[in-house]
Amino acid sequence: MEPFQVNILETDAPFFEGKCDSLIVPTLDGALGILAHHSNVIAAIIPGSLYYKPVDGEMQEAAVSEGLVEVENGRALVLVNTAERPEEIDDNRVRRAIEEAEDALLRKSSIQEYRMAEANLNRALNRLRVKGHSTQRK
Repeated sequence: MEPFQVNILETDAPFFEGKCDSLIVPTLDGALGILAHHSNVIAAIIPGSLYYKPVDGEMQEAAVSEGLVEVENGRALVLVNTAERPEEIDDNRVRRAIEEAEDALLRKSSIQEYRMAEANLNRALNRLRVKGHSTQRK
């Protein structure tokens, strides 16, 4: 495979910058696979699993939150609020976040608060799923 430049940026720091053989991002329309010479595109990223394969490396998985991906002139730019490697995810912290989000969903609150709690729950569940994938492969 021919490599291409991939930059994955979190809100506060770079997550990954380098050449990759492939990139797969979660979008509203499903997983978007990107290889070298992909047509130009901009797409919304939803919370889910992002996969990237660095040159001469193994496929890597990361739990990502919402954001966007832009492919232009043979380069891919991923901008997300958060990105975490499976080994960085703390099970206890995620389980507490799930409990807090579920409690918030049960409280009578505004539509905005409900949607925020729902988004927090989805993000926490995704992080737990990604962490589980990592431990199953070892």
